[in-house]
Amino acid sequence: MLKPRLFTPGPTDVPPEVLNEMAKPIFHHRTERFREMFGQVNDGLKKLLVTDNDVLTIAGSGTAAMEAAIACACPRNKKVLVANGGKFGERWVKVAKVYGLDVDEVALEWGTALQPETVAQKLATGQYGAVITVHSETSTATACDLEAIGKVVAKTDAILIADCITSAGTLPLKTDAWGVDIVGAGSQKAFMLPPGLGFVAVSDKAWKLIDSITPPGFYLNLQAYRKSVAGNDTPYTPALTLIRGLKVALDMIHEIGIEKVWARTAMLAKATRAAAEAIGLKVFSQQPSDSVTGILYPEGVDDKFRKTLQGKYGCSVAGGQNELKGKAFRVSHMGYIDPLDTIGLIAAVEYALASLGVDVPLGKGVAAATAVLKDWE
Repeated sequence: MLKPRLFTPGPTDVPPEVLNEMAKPIFHHRTERFREMFGQVNDGLKKLLVTDNDVLTIAGSGTAAMEAAIACACPRNKKVLVANGGKFGERWVKVAKVYGLDVDEVALEWGTALQPETVAQKLATGQYGAVITVHSETSTATACDLEAIGKVVAKTDAILIADCITSAGTLPLKTDAWGVDIVGAGSQKAFMLPPGLGFVAVSDKAWKLIDSITPPGFYLNLQAYRKSVAGNDTPYTPALTLIRGLKVALDMIHEIGIEKVWARTAMLAKATRAAAEAIGLKVFSQQPSDSVTGILYPEGVDDKFRKTLQGKYGCSVAGGQNELKGKAFRVSHMGYIDPLDTIGLIAAVEYALASLGVDVPLGKGVAAATAVLKDWE
């Protein structure tokens, strides 16, 4: 019998405590009981995103959160700068165009990220009303310097909208201090929940823009969510069961402390990269993200590796996308993962490669990871 172990970058594994809470009998959401719980959830979300701004919760995926931000906050009389360095940057280009925005797409080589200098040059023209970038691009396992980009955008009238779906709760993210005007996030990553909740944190600067734009939709109208969250409520039926689980997950995160969570995630990522290099594998990305590690297959290996890894050892990892399809696999470090999970995965990777005929120095990757993780706390 194999114990299934989930190392995909969404959905991620969900702790038993969260699942148990979600299995309890349902109750009505238009009650003081719900409002009290939702108020605690809102406080926990602010702490996780390190912001004093309201965090709006939408029954929908992270894509719903980002679409709401793009639709409601991007001015129609100016250009929108969108960084496209992977599948999700590509998605935000498509969303912006659906809403008729004047999109300036910055096409990036996969494995690279938007540079602050590029943003500064573009915004110096005064033609831009918003910048949209992905903090941690899941498809390429690449992170941008969001803090530096935020400092550039803060000096202008433009706003910064960041896809933090695989960075919130994983990478250092100081929303207010970095000048990130809108953060979009989703439940199925570092929040340790099933898919189904989207989160949007909005700055005062962004609200001024939102209030000047006629909402182009109904359900994703951020103004409606702002009105309701003031009373610890939602404008439409909430995903009550998920919100109950979210309360437990946030309590677990804050018991550890968000900065320690960031440090632990970085250590898991460092250990995985060290292990890959120790057994002769190449890490993909010039600016690796600590949320997810992309690893290129050795010559002669393809996605049969992932099937072997899952079928023989119970470990599920994600494959490559687009130009990396069949050429790489991706390992998540988000949420409910600890050193023993990571060391076990690395051992399974070694075994799976060996079973496919690759000359792997068994145990060398495990030793490299162990050397990094010995200082875990």
